[in-house]
Amino acid sequence: MNNYPHLLKPLDLGFTSIKNRVLMGSMHTGLEDRAKNYQKLATYFAKRAEGQVGLIVTGGIAPNIRAWTAPMGGFLKYKFQTKRHKIVTNAVHQADGKICMQILHTGRYGYHPFILSPSGIKSPITPFKPRLMTAKDVEKQIQSFVNTAQLAQSAGYDGVEIMGSEGYLINQFLVKKTNKRKDQWGNDYENRTRFAKEIVERTRQAVGTDFIIIFRLSMLDLVSQGSTWDEVVTLAKELEQLGVTIINTGIGWHEARIPTIATCVPPGAFTWVTEKMRPHVSIPLVTTNRINTPEIAEKILASNKIDMVSMARPLLADADFVKKTINNKSAEINTCIGCNQACLDHVFKNKRATCLVNPLACYETDYIIKPTTETKSCAVIGGGPAGMACAKTLAERGHKVTLFEASDKLGGQFNLAANIPGKDEFFHTIRYFKAQFAKYSVNVQLNTRANESDLSAFDEIIVATGVKPRVPNIPGIDHDKVIIYNELIKKEKLAGKSVAIIGAGGIGFDIAEFLSEDQSLHGTDKDVYANPKAFCNEWGIDMNIQAEGGLIKTDHAQSPREIYLLQRKTGKLGKGLGKTTGWIHRMALKKRGVKNLAGCSYNKIDDQGLHITRKEQDEILDVDNVIICAGQESVNELYESFKDQHSCHLIGGAEYAGELDAKRAIKQGVLLGAKL
Repeated sequence: MNNYPHLLKPLDLGFTSIKNRVLMGSMHTGLEDRAKNYQKLATYFAKRAEGQVGLIVTGGIAPNIRAWTAPMGGFLKYKFQTKRHKIVTNAVHQADGKICMQILHTGRYGYHPFILSPSGIKSPITPFKPRLMTAKDVEKQIQSFVNTAQLAQSAGYDGVEIMGSEGYLINQFLVKKTNKRKDQWGNDYENRTRFAKEIVERTRQAVGTDFIIIFRLSMLDLVSQGSTWDEVVTLAKELEQLGVTIINTGIGWHEARIPTIATCVPPGAFTWVTEKMRPHVSIPLVTTNRINTPEIAEKILASNKIDMVSMARPLLADADFVKKTINNKSAEINTCIGCNQACLDHVFKNKRATCLVNPLACYETDYIIKPTTETKSCAVIGGGPAGMACAKTLAERGHKVTLFEASDKLGGQFNLAANIPGKDEFFHTIRYFKAQFAKYSVNVQLNTRANESDLSAFDEIIVATGVKPRVPNIPGIDHDKVIIYNELIKKEKLAGKSVAIIGAGGIGFDIAEFLSEDQSLHGTDKDVYANPKAFCNEWGIDMNIQAEGGLIKTDHAQSPREIYLLQRKTGKLGKGLGKTTGWIHRMALKKRGVKNLAGCSYNKIDDQGLHITRKEQDEILDVDNVIICAGQESVNELYESFKDQHSCHLIGGAEYAGELDAKRAIKQGVLLGAKL
């Protein structure tokens, strides 16, 4: 008996059926933008189809160059362009999958000078001012959507998703914030929805009845002057009448200052939005955002208010997510941890997307894990991300692997990260590797420091001994007030009511959040990292969606401590944080009253506190504790002693400490494991 009957139940659409309730949500990878990469894109999607995903939706494809996300972005306007798309659809269909192409018009969100928008209002997140669309422009763009849908059909897609959310062009027409028009395409709500409805009606007429049309509907804009709930419901009903097959939920505009998919967002945090729509339409509804395990998905679908769950990043993390679910092997799923570091951060830097926990994602034709032709005995020293990734890959290929870990548990720095508020999902990665070690018979030796006699018999030695905190040479660094960040996280030392944090990199921000969270809220219905209601209250989301855009003012919980976050550099604190998540960390600390001090020189630490010089002025921060988050140093002494005597390899933080970089560490581990 399967543990996930609702998740794995087929969905009957009348003219076709979807094998289960998993929709692979649209996600731009960068492969869509070049014809030469379509074989890579086809392999990427085919792997997910082989993994039994019910319905795949591609990354956004523009209907013309004005709709581009960026110069030379992927678009489908001409018949000759369908040839590359047929490579994708054929690969997916050969794997017994179904795939829809998303039609995406960025409007004012495009990163190029040719952009259009309903009212010519510049976006706060893009550098170019859009041209105000004339009535002729509006008609031309509607025709472009229809043309692209027809071409998608001729290219073999099972349907299209019309992107009407996240603040893109259709969404820009829907709301007063970006639609100030006084003609038939603006002013009252009926006119503001006309653009969306014309696209859907004409598309359905053009493609016939036996073709999936998904409409990605913005159910919660999270921007001022956005849609009210009554307006969203009205449009949903009209879309159903006009022939939409499925309504997919969109949450938040890209410019919204509320996190919607980051690790700090509770699992399934926005399911309640989709459930509110259930009484109003009879066509299938898809919910989305932060659904990353089959257990969460099954619980959502068991309510019978929602028909499908959308997952994008979880299927980057593990192409076989659904297949493992079918086989009741959820412990073996490589779970998305919502970090954004290798997916969204890459996309917004015009790099190919991949995945921190699965560096093979989008590189399926570049990095291939093949069975070994010569079985070797391999010793991996260090059970952090790099060591675990290497050990798993070596064992998967057929090598005999022993993993030595000096502490009493696997995980390395991930054990520290997982104790930061909102990051407990890092434990999923450790769980995944443990399951893989059991599957591939890795000999894990905990509480064991490898020595020369232990290692002399191995063919290959991989040193992944990680990092240790860097302790700066500040007078008084040995004072009782001083706590190193790892001592704090492991609760070997406790912080007082006032603290100064030296170092404003990723770890410094993590420690500030760790200390600024009200510990009394943990484990209650007010835990903002686990409870959607508490999260919505913390971030000012109106769960009744009566206010335009679903925003309300709220009182933010202040930190129970006085916290100073300091850095030597004079620039903005947190400048090096992730492109798509850094603003969340900065905003969270600002709301909690954390004081940011840049351009600091650290003079000494004594009974009075931390002595600094800032703006050529000497100051004393009278704090109970000084927390050291001043970076890391590699631990590689073992490698230095063995590199000349054995076939020895150095990876992860042991090779380069830098800012803790699990993305690089795991990739190094996998690629070395694939090569040896």
